[in-house]
Amino acid sequence: MGRIIQFREAVAEAMSEEMRRDERVYLMGEEVAEYNGAYKASKGMLDEFGPKRVLDTPIAELGFAGIGVGSAMNGLRPIVEFMTFNFSMVAIDQIINNAAKMFQMSGGQFNVPIVFRGPTASAGQLAATHSQAFESWYANCPGLKVIVPSNPYDAKGLLKSAIRDNDPVIFMESEQMYGDKAEVPEEEYLIEIGKASIRREGSDVTIVSFGKIIKEADKAAEELAKDGIECEIIDLRTVRPIDYAAVVNSLKKTNRMVILEEAWPLGNISTEIIAHCQQHAFDYLDAPILRINTADTPMAYAPTLVEEFLPNAARVITAVKEVMYKK
Repeated sequence: MGRIIQFREAVAEAMSEEMRRDERVYLMGEEVAEYNGAYKASKGMLDEFGPKRVLDTPIAELGFAGIGVGSAMNGLRPIVEFMTFNFSMVAIDQIINNAAKMFQMSGGQFNVPIVFRGPTASAGQLAATHSQAFESWYANCPGLKVIVPSNPYDAKGLLKSAIRDNDPVIFMESEQMYGDKAEVPEEEYLIEIGKASIRREGSDVTIVSFGKIIKEADKAAEELAKDGIECEIIDLRTVRPIDYAAVVNSLKKTNRMVILEEAWPLGNISTEIIAHCQQHAFDYLDAPILRINTADTPMAYAPTLVEEFLPNAARVITAVKEVMYKK
């Protein structure tokens, strides 16, 4: 086994390596410098790169997101950290109306090579305004690329690719993944944006997911294997662009599909995948595609209600058995 590091270390390594490679890259956000990041994902970077390239900002997301967009238009390559993507709602005008649209509106004169990164969705008892999954909101906007990694290896390779990309990229992590550990090579590597991975090979049912919630798919697949049901797990990695080919090819192999997503039921990634599969792989379906989302309500604070709100392995197992035995 090679080197094992945490998710937060993989993120810090990706940023540091790119800052060493390209002097135009810099990091800014709340507490990223003196405090080493709210989740210690920028630990040591201020000491190495100094205050001109690792910048603490005021609590003013709209303001520093706008500074990032303007600096990207003028040749720099900023990484803007939001302490949580819930706070990105304050900056959404700069992200949606400026970063995403500037290349087209300028007739191709201005690229906006910027990365907006930080944690998304639930993280324990953080209640309604700190527990929302906005990846489908951003994926709905042309001009943005949206990445949601599920493990340290993918996080490092995808973040390096995002920093090198000439378009604005939304890079969504999870507070509950920063301590996750996995093998990450010391040698440099990149992961292509828009390329899904087959997390687990299987022949009976395809499970599609992304981000931290994919762990529930892993747990379910282990239990289902004890009953002789072999699930294939597709980790999307990016939700704009979506690797439709990987999803359809797996569906053609298993003929059944369950989609697991930490988002509200209306208008999300799972509905888009279902629509695409219905259009392009309908004849391969042996059962209706099922999806598992969060409850259609704001997140509660009580731990028992949090448990009821979120998708879990038990619900995945029930859904897989339903599509397996559907007549």
